[in-house]
Amino acid sequence: MTARVVVVGASVGGVRTVAELRAAGFAGEIVLVDPDAARPYDRPPLSQQVLAGSWAPDRAGLGDPVQRWEATVAATRAVQLDPGARVVDLESGERLGYDRLVIATGALARRLPGPPREGVHVLRTLQDCLELRADLERGGPLVVIGGGLTGAEVASTARGLGVPVTLVEALPAPMARVVGERAGGLFTRLHRAHGVDVRCGVAVDRIEGHPRVREVVLADGRRLPADTVAVGIGVSPGTDWLAGSGLRVRDGVLANEFLAATADRTVFAIGDVARWYDRCLGRHVRVEHWTNAVEGAGVAAHNIVHPDSPRVHDAIPYVWSEQHGTKIQLVGRVNPQWEIAVVEGDAERGRRAVLYHDGIWVHAALTMNWPRALAVVRRGLATELEVAAVQAELQPKAYRRPPAPARR
Repeated sequence: MTARVVVVGASVGGVRTVAELRAAGFAGEIVLVDPDAARPYDRPPLSQQVLAGSWAPDRAGLGDPVQRWEATVAATRAVQLDPGARVVDLESGERLGYDRLVIATGALARRLPGPPREGVHVLRTLQDCLELRADLERGGPLVVIGGGLTGAEVASTARGLGVPVTLVEALPAPMARVVGERAGGLFTRLHRAHGVDVRCGVAVDRIEGHPRVREVVLADGRRLPADTVAVGIGVSPGTDWLAGSGLRVRDGVLANEFLAATADRTVFAIGDVARWYDRCLGRHVRVEHWTNAVEGAGVAAHNIVHPDSPRVHDAIPYVWSEQHGTKIQLVGRVNPQWEIAVVEGDAERGRRAVLYHDGIWVHAALTMNWPRALAVVRRGLATELEVAAVQAELQPKAYRRPPAPARR
């Protein structure tokens, strides 16, 4: 009988696991372990609404776990795990036993090498967001290093605040790691159209200035003035505390298709920290998106409460972003080797869809300001979706002038 579930990590995945456990009928004790466990918050608004100042920080909150789900809060860090004894050691000195454990420790932002400097930021936590916001209010030029999802959103938000922005990306286009290099050109044009100086295909050599950043030096020798720098060069899964635990850790905690990280299914891993077995791809994957964490929370909670009828984590990947007022949505599994077909919608509204296909079948789609296109692809991905059929459904029909009436 499962009497106590310990959830390590007050990320959206961790908090949703608590909620899903209660929704599934779990009546035992739930302990949420995290320094922010008493006041967990959502991360997507940190690079957008909270950074822009249009939301107060508490609006990104995920609710009080104690009041909403009758969870016990341990506002400290987990520092060691012993799966054999089913014990988590906490930074506070407590040894916390469990019947089932959910690892939802997310990931940590990667930093550039070199000494810390004033004005150089990563963006992962609420405190990171508030510190970056304070520097953006200075109004000087911002250099964003890394054109992935976080970097692109920071560049967009900063431009909305009137800050001069240069975006530096080592790949040929922003967002290329998410959408592929060929579709990434759409984002180059989007950012440039809104005043971002986009520099692609070049790496950063070093940052200069002390104690405060003064400029960013690129590998080709060009120098970019910078009062503020935002570094978005990826994340590392939060697995340091699992050293010596015996869990398989390989760029994340290895888990099976049920999100179980141990053979006896007493430890589960979800969200950014999990590298789970995707049956559709036939390999382990790690997905750093909000929806993956939320859907994984539901799977883990179900499999804890109903171990005799386990669910597989096989949801279709989905991610969204808003940049320069453009709603960007990506659904499906993108393979850089697939062909792409671009369908143009309403130009005035910036509607566009990029279909990723193998010559016959659509496997993923990127849409911009076009919810109908997303819906068409999303409902078809569960079965088989022909690229020609999608193009025919989405392509605006040519206007035909009615014939003139015959003259008498």
